[in-house]
Amino acid sequence: MTARRPCPPAPGPLEDYAARFDDLFFSLAQRRGFREYLTGLLAPRERNKTITCLAGAEPVAGAGMPGVQRLQFFLSESPWEVERVNDRRLELLREESATAPHDGGVIVIDDSGDRKDGTATAHVGRQWLGRLGKTDNGIVTVTTVWTDGRVYYPLHATPYTPAHHFARGRSDPAFRTKPQLAAALAARGKEAGFGCRAVVADCAYSVSDDWYLALREAGLAYVVALKPHRGTWAPADQPHTPIEAAHALAWRDAKRPGDWTPVQRHFRDGHTETWWAADARLGGYGPDSPCRMVVATTDPASLPEKATWYLATNLPHPDAPHAATSPHPPADVAEIVRLYGLRPWIEQSYKQIKDELGWADFQVRSDRAIRRHQTLVNCAFSFCWDQWFAPARHLDATAPDPCPEEGPERGSSRTPPAPTALLAQGLTSHPFLAHPRRHPQPMVASMDGHGPTLRAPGPDRRGHHRTRH
Repeated sequence: MTARRPCPPAPGPLEDYAARFDDLFFSLAQRRGFREYLTGLLAPRERNKTITCLAGAEPVAGAGMPGVQRLQFFLSESPWEVERVNDRRLELLREESATAPHDGGVIVIDDSGDRKDGTATAHVGRQWLGRLGKTDNGIVTVTTVWTDGRVYYPLHATPYTPAHHFARGRSDPAFRTKPQLAAALAARGKEAGFGCRAVVADCAYSVSDDWYLALREAGLAYVVALKPHRGTWAPADQPHTPIEAAHALAWRDAKRPGDWTPVQRHFRDGHTETWWAADARLGGYGPDSPCRMVVATTDPASLPEKATWYLATNLPHPDAPHAATSPHPPADVAEIVRLYGLRPWIEQSYKQIKDELGWADFQVRSDRAIRRHQTLVNCAFSFCWDQWFAPARHLDATAPDPCPEEGPERGSSRTPPAPTALLAQGLTSHPFLAHPRRHPQPMVASMDGHGPTLRAPGPDRRGHHRTRH
């Protein structure tokens, strides 16, 4: 067998990370494409992370350049297995002590939509896009994130295919709803070694019986939000909605809380808040039932809409008769509040992979290419954690700029000397991804959520102020 030809190294510390994936690629072109794609995703450019941008070419005019065509082939046609790359990424996260999962964390489930024009792209359709807050033509992807409040990173992702793509619509055997996809991804996360205390989701998943059944079959606990006014069967003299069940709980004031228990919530910026939580009874929900309903709020008297949670969980009450035989350890109301309080970290990850790493900026149409792009974005995100916990290294201020002769960036009226930035070496607590000779511009700034997050232009603003020729 002939020896492998050496691959041009990726800039800075990215080479050490990319080299751990080399055995998954069968040719020099694939190894080089992997490095070039990650470098482009991580570089601090003002343009959307399209393939021309990743290759350092002009929009539209540079689409035929060899570097652009090489990345296009790597993403769409080159024979490499995207699942193996994602499995290796997760393996590296498990092996690093700072990012290794443990049973105190959670797997958060959510879906996110992005607008896409036309009808030829895989998975595209007119559907609700949470990023835009309206129904529009686009692609929705169901994702899972593991977090313990200290670190957070994506596990798996799968695009949702609307019913009109199937011959028999929603009755087609191949059709899967978002809750079904989400439950399958949560089970995959557990099988991949990412243990968790519970699976956490918002109220969009609480209305699906298939979701509950799939999690039960996978042996996973859950904490899911309920819609406050969603009715359920109950006798006439009992509550019929979660908000009615909350109002039925006894409360006078903080000194005489009645059914409520104070819960101290701790936030990453150091401040704390006192919330109140209680087990409520509604239909089949109750502290003695296999499914509990927990209400958490800042004010039990008024139950403010934006500061009140109505949660369903199969984690047993510590005093429940079935607590000793349940497959899941008991949890008090403080633990339930802590677990659901981790759900916003998936929104933080969306903000970073979308606004800074170009999750929705792909210019491909096939299902395979879309999944590959999403996996490569997740690799770039995981590289930032790899560098966050890496030991300090000496900054090489003499590192050459890889693309010194690029054209102007979109959105800029001037031509900068070198828009493509080299990854800074020696990153530790702040993963600045910029050329070390220039002012460092953070791409995934302050992974703990303290620092500013650079926002990409919205869909209605993209294309404005485009450089004219």
